[in-house]
Amino acid sequence: MPAASTAASPTSAALAPASAPAPAAAPATTAAAERDPRIARSRAALREAFITLVEERGIDGFSVGDLCTSAGLNRGTFYNHFRDKESLLASFEDEVIEGLGGVLAKFQNIKLRELAACSLTHRPLPMLVELYDYLREEGPFLHAMLGPGGDARFGMRLREAVCGRFVRSLLHERYQNDPSAFTRYYISFYSGAYLGVISEWIDSGMTETSEEMALISMRLLFIKPGESIKM
Repeated sequence: MPAASTAASPTSAALAPASAPAPAAAPATTAAAERDPRIARSRAALREAFITLVEERGIDGFSVGDLCTSAGLNRGTFYNHFRDKESLLASFEDEVIEGLGGVLAKFQNIKLRELAACSLTHRPLPMLVELYDYLREEGPFLHAMLGPGGDARFGMRLREAVCGRFVRSLLHERYQNDPSAFTRYYISFYSGAYLGVISEWIDSGMTETSEEMALISMRLLFIKPGESIKM
């Protein structure tokens, strides 16, 4: 569904009213928004309106016109920076995945024994707490995208970006590049399971703290079949 995100063309113009839609243009980047407060405000308004409309109507249930009306912007403003609704969606999704990348980079050197030690002493792994902090921050967007009216393909990206990377980081080095069927299914099994955990947490209102979710995630990794389901 989402079109591939393209690099933004340099522009000094802010997201200001325009008389008519311009030809297809590259999307404004987060960097551009950081340079110009007006772009940042308009991008934030579009994001909030986008989330609200996805929740209310589903991702295919509204037009660019509906989005601009809800955001308090005109269509010319929108088309100065985005080709269509799909390019805007791709920009938002890429922004979230990019933010996750910075958090997940810390998982590269994690050791299973380190995770087990934290689990046994009921200490939340700091990097898992940081991950859930970020997911909470992006909660409204994630709730909309992972919900029934959202973008199913984003769920797959999130699964690979967060869950797949987390599970792979825990594999012994001899298995990390193992192409065997069992290793692939192992990664797929736990990746799907952890995406389910994240989705349930977001869907239920994120009532548990990031520390609690880190402990739950760690406990789930070590629980054995038939063992009492408790922390």
